[in-house]
This record gives sequence, structure tokens and C-alpha cells, in this order.
Amino acid sequence: MKAHETHVVSQFGPQAAAYVASAVHASGPDLEALEAIVAAHGPQNALDLGTGGGHVAYLLAAHAAQVTAVDLSADMLAAVAATASDRGLGNLQTVESAAETLPFDDGAFDFLACRYSAHHWGDLEGGIRQARRVLKDGSPAVFIDAVAAGSALADTHLQAVELLRDTSHVRDYSPAEWMAMLARTGFTVESTRMFRVRMDFKVWIARMRTPDENARVIRALQDGASQAVRRHFAIEDDGSFMLDVMMVEARAA
Repeated sequence: MKAHETHVVSQFGPQAAAYVASAVHASGPDLEALEAIVAAHGPQNALDLGTGGGHVAYLLAAHAAQVTAVDLSADMLAAVAATASDRGLGNLQTVESAAETLPFDDGAFDFLACRYSAHHWGDLEGGIRQARRVLKDGSPAVFIDAVAAGSALADTHLQAVELLRDTSHVRDYSPAEWMAMLARTGFTVESTRMFRVRMDFKVWIARMRTPDENARVIRALQDGASQAVRRHFAIEDDGSFMLDVMMVEARAA
């Protein structure tokens, strides 16, 4: 396992239960929109790429014949498997793998979803390329992730606080960067939607076990941010803020 992958596992493995229980990850308008899409397609073999707490996998399992939930963290996958068993989801299996090295045949899946995972990948374009490889031609894919919307100033602020909160963070890419990578890797973008998701500071910090020193630096950056940055993220007195999230509905060209 590569050094970055090891770091991601060490960050998320101990917090598996927290991500299964996370309200931010378990609900939201983006998840509702995803359910409408997958329900309309009724896939035979769906892939949840970077399953985390498994919320996308549980949703897929209600509409697909078979679901495979992939993640780097064995602890995360164990928590997902246990939750799936508790819910009686016998059509859900878990596989431990990095997004960039998926152990599946070409065209093995007819639906793919990826939510709040890609900003941790060491090679986003490599992961998207693998996603395209394992999808049958013409199959849909839905990518949902935080994005670096707005000015360069807002982008710099976001990457700084994300990295301080979670040192395995790689990058919240801009919508333009996403569009370019999807085009280069064989996807056709059919639609995009933007959402604003409120991050409760105390919960956001606790979920990642952020060290107190790092949390204090994040608050210092927020307090010292320009008015433009404070307005963009709607930073509240306690550090809670709004995060830009993009949902991309694409198809394997």
C-alpha cells in the first residue's frame, strides 16, 4: 500500500462508526437526488466507489440486484458489512481496494456512484479512469464531492482548513477541473447540480478526531479571513460554515 493510502486508512479506520452514524453523510438533497437516479435505472450490478460509512451502498441496495462497496479501510468495510447485515441487505458485498487500482474486470458494472470520497484520492484522474474502465459502455455514473467553488482566495482558504482538519486531505477540485478530467477519461457529462451543506464545526472536528492545536489554527484562519471569504463560506461565530458540493451525472461514453 502506498504511503498516502496508508495515511488515509489510519485517519478513517478508527472513525468508521462515526461515519456510519454521521448525519451529514446519511442524508441530504444530493443523496435524495441520487436515489431518484438509481431508482430510474434499476441496475443489475452497481458499484459504490469509496463507500465510507456506506450510505450510498445502502441506497443502491434498495434498487440494484447486486451492490459492491469499495473502500481502502478494512474497518470502514467491516462497519458497512455489519450495518448491511442488520438491515437485511443480502445483496451488498464489500471489497477493499484503492480507487486507482480496482480489482474488477472491464465493464463489470452498469452503475457507479462516488460520494465524498474523491478528494482523498492520491490520483483523482487515475481513479476516474478506473471507474470508466469497470463500467459498461453507456452506463451512468454519479460523482458527488466538495468543490473549490469561487475565487482563488476562497479556494486557498478551503484547502487550508480541510488539510488542518484532516491531514489525509488531497484537494477539493474545482468544477472546471472535474469536467476536464471526466472528459479525458471517457465520460460524457449529462448534468451538474450544486448544493450548499452546513458543516457544524464541533461535529466536523470530532468526526475526524482533529487535534486541538489544528482546530485552534482553523479557527484563527476563519477569524482572520477577509470579508469576501467569510461571506462565501457563511462562517458563523462558532466556526460552522457552508461547503460547496457538486453532483455530476455522467455516462460512460
